[in-house]
Amino acid sequence: MSTTIRRQLTLFVEAAGAETIEQVRTKFNPVQSGLISCHVTLCREDELEDLQLIISNINNKKPSAITIHFAKPIRFAEGKGVLLPGISDNIAFHNLRKLVLQGVYDHPRTQEPHITLLHPRNSTCTDEVFNETEQLIFPSAITFKKISLIEQADVNSKWELVQEFPLQFGS
Repeated sequence: MSTTIRRQLTLFVEAAGAETIEQVRTKFNPVQSGLISCHVTLCREDELEDLQLIISNINNKKPSAITIHFAKPIRFAEGKGVLLPGISDNIAFHNLRKLVLQGVYDHPRTQEPHITLLHPRNSTCTDEVFNETEQLIFPSAITFKKISLIEQADVNSKWELVQEFPLQFGS
C-alpha cells in the first residue's frame, strides 16, 4: 500500500498568541490539536505542483510579514466546525499567496484566511461548546513572521515541519 504525502504552506500562530486558541482546540478537538498546531493555511497541497519554483519565489522575492485581523468564532460545516474568520480585505494575505504562487498559478483561487478551532472531520460542535467558545477572548490580530512547509504521510498522521522561511520586516 502506497502512502500519499500531503504538503502545504502554512502560517503557524506563535505560542505567545496561541494560548486561547490552543486551549479550545485541546479541550474540544484534541485529535486535530494533536495533528497540527493552530495555523492559517497559505497554500493547499493541490497548489504546490511546482514546489521548487514556489520555494524559489519565497527565497528570491523575500515576502514581508503579514498581519491578519480575526472576527469572533463562527460555526461552519452545518454547525459541526468552528473557526476564527479573517476580516477586512486581507490584501496582504492575498498578495502573499500571489507572490508565492507566481509562475505556478498567476491567478490563484480566492482563499479566505481563517484559524480552525474545531475541525468537523474529528470533532462536533454542540450549542454548549459553541456558547462556551464564544465567551472567550481570542486575538483580534496576529502577525505571521514565517512560512512553514509541512507534510503529512496520511490523514491520521501528525503534520511534520519540512522547512521554514522567515518573512521580512519593513521595506
